[in-house]
Parts: sequence; C-alpha cells; structure tokens
Amino acid sequence: MSLTLLAVNCTLKSSGAGEKSSTDVMLRQLLEGFAPYGVEGEIVRAADHDIKPGVTADEGEGDAWPVIRKKLLAADILLLGTPIWLGQPSSICKRVLERMDAFLGETDDAGRMPTYGKVACVAVVGNEDGAHHVSAELYQALNDVGFTIPANAVSYWVGEAMQGKDYKELERTPEAVEKAVGMLCRNAAHLAALLGRNAYPDR
Repeated sequence: MSLTLLAVNCTLKSSGAGEKSSTDVMLRQLLEGFAPYGVEGEIVRAADHDIKPGVTADEGEGDAWPVIRKKLLAADILLLGTPIWLGQPSSICKRVLERMDAFLGETDDAGRMPTYGKVACVAVVGNEDGAHHVSAELYQALNDVGFTIPANAVSYWVGEAMQGKDYKELERTPEAVEKAVGMLCRNAAHLAALLGRNAYPDR
C-alpha cells in the first residue's frame, strides 16, 4: 500500500529570503527516512503563502489555505515542522493549527472529522531547550482536530543554551536524531497503513 505525506514547514523564513532553513533540513531528512516505507510526499513552506488569519476553511479572496488544506486532506500523513521561538512553536505554526480548527465543525453523521484515519508527526528545531514543550503543544492541537499520533512521533534537535549554532550548520546529523528520524518514519508509516485498511468505527 503506497502512502502519501504532506510536510508543512513553519519556519518564519520565506524561500525568497534566500536563507537556508534548519526546519527544512530536518523535514528533508524525514522525507528520505520515509521513502523505504513507500511513503512519498512534498514540503510546503507556509511562509511562502498568504495564509489568512481565522478559523474557517476559507477566509476569502487571496487566502492560500484552501489549496494547502486540499493537499493536507489528500495525504495519509501530516508532518508539521516548526522552529522554537521564545520557547514556543512559531507564529506561523500556530496559524496553521488555527486554520485546522474548521475540521471540528465538519464531522460526518458519526461525528468523525475529515482528518480521522490520518496520522500526524512533528519535527522541531531550535537553539535551546523546549522541544518537549513544543511537541506537547502540537500533539494536543493535532489530536483535537482528529489526527492520530503514533509512538515516538517527534524528531527534534536543540543546541546548547546561550549559543548560536543552528541545525543547518551541523557537519553531521547526531546519532540520537538519526534514531528519532528512523522511529518516527517507521511508526508513522505503520500506523497510517493500519488506519488505511481499518477506518475508525462509526458507532
């Protein structure tokens, strides 16, 4: 069974800025990690799109969210990537989550949101501690809007406190990160395949 993935990069940097994104480096490593499990996907950099503020499926003229949302709902796995700023997920990440709030009002007759049966994972990068806090925030929000979270569903890297090295500047991927990438990809692909064959019950 082939599976599809949408990775949303919530870096504050747009592609046009010409600056490499540590979040993008992590997401690309994860896409490579998913490949052996038959998972194909793409990365959408949210900062490149005009995602309007709001909590509906479509906030009107110029809103880029409906196109991204369509890709999200077509995928089996959502991979949400964010840097840590002030100990929090990025403001762009929070906006993406807020736009998913619309799923709460789009249930079928059995109360299932359109995200039921879809798996969500998290990638976090930052220069200081806070990855567990950020992943906990994202897990709760993603679960609230209907996604299923697999075991070990986060890959993260945080540097030492009070220093300036970014993930994108590392000469090699730390062993612990490689292990986390492997577990995330393996577990998410396994769970997505199971849910694809066995949907949540309607009663």
